[in-house]
Amino acid sequence: MKSRQDPQLLFLLGINVLVLMAGTFLSSGSFIDPYNLQSMAGQLPELGLLAIGVMLAMSSGNGGIDLSGIALANLAGVASALLVAGLVSADDAPLLFTVAFIGVALAVALAGGIFNGLLIARLGLTPILCTLGTQLLFTGLAVVLSGGASVRVGNAEPLMHIGNGLVLGVPISFIVFCAVAVLIGAILKFSPFGIRLFLMGTNPKAARYAGFAQTRMLVGTYALSGLVAGVAGVLIASRNVNVKWDYGQSYLLIAILITVMAGVKPEGGYGRMTCLFLSATALQLLSSMLNFVGLSNFFRDCAWGLLLLMFLAISRYDIGAALRRAWRHFFAPVQPPPAPKSPS
Repeated sequence: MKSRQDPQLLFLLGINVLVLMAGTFLSSGSFIDPYNLQSMAGQLPELGLLAIGVMLAMSSGNGGIDLSGIALANLAGVASALLVAGLVSADDAPLLFTVAFIGVALAVALAGGIFNGLLIARLGLTPILCTLGTQLLFTGLAVVLSGGASVRVGNAEPLMHIGNGLVLGVPISFIVFCAVAVLIGAILKFSPFGIRLFLMGTNPKAARYAGFAQTRMLVGTYALSGLVAGVAGVLIASRNVNVKWDYGQSYLLIAILITVMAGVKPEGGYGRMTCLFLSATALQLLSSMLNFVGLSNFFRDCAWGLLLLMFLAISRYDIGAALRRAWRHFFAPVQPPPAPKSPS
């Protein structure tokens, strides 16, 4: 598996370096200004967390995917803001408000993830259709709860500090994203859960004969995906004064693009957190560079769609093996022709 992972990692490193160099050249150096780097690091966590949720579902195989991430994040923020604001004052008890807000948001998102998992594992619904339906369901619930308007979160300083504060010049939200990525990456690499998850995607027949409860695995996978969406919902709320049901409508496409760029295939069985992190940073760098050159959001959406189609097509082939074959073909030492046989 290492031979498949290393080319993808080097490829993503190369994209990051190239985009960073191009942005620096086009902006005459202002692209790597510390303030701009802080701004990019503050925008990355929401997309990165949603991409982790997509990667978890996709790694399970059988067409697994979670399209409901951003809708569940918005529902978690709206429901938590409405419930907690009626019980705790953000001005009188900001720390209690922050803890309660985070707890309710994570609980709502976890419940939504479990609901997805039960529908897919117990009822056998196709994941893409199931999560598309729950995406509409979660959005509708957020609209009903909020009346279609934005909901004020409250100016609780600890909560706002999570979304806008810095530690040694690094945004706290970026630190939260890195911590979640490291934790889930360790779970996938070192725990029985991760081994079984990848086995389900790599070889479903072997997974059936392995004897572990695949239904429980699927429910746990989508529950974890929902929980990560809840963390994204908390960060969204902490960066803004208000939360709304339609926040980040383009996030779903970008989260899927980040996952596919990281080498995760729709067939499942593979997911490397380092590659996903580099894929997210490459997309964020590219988005910021397009902003610097003044391209519209419509062009960016078109570019994301084209990139997604390109990487889906590329994922059908083992690019690393093709490059190694080409290298051996063009740079292999030339063998001298055999000496002619002397006549007998």
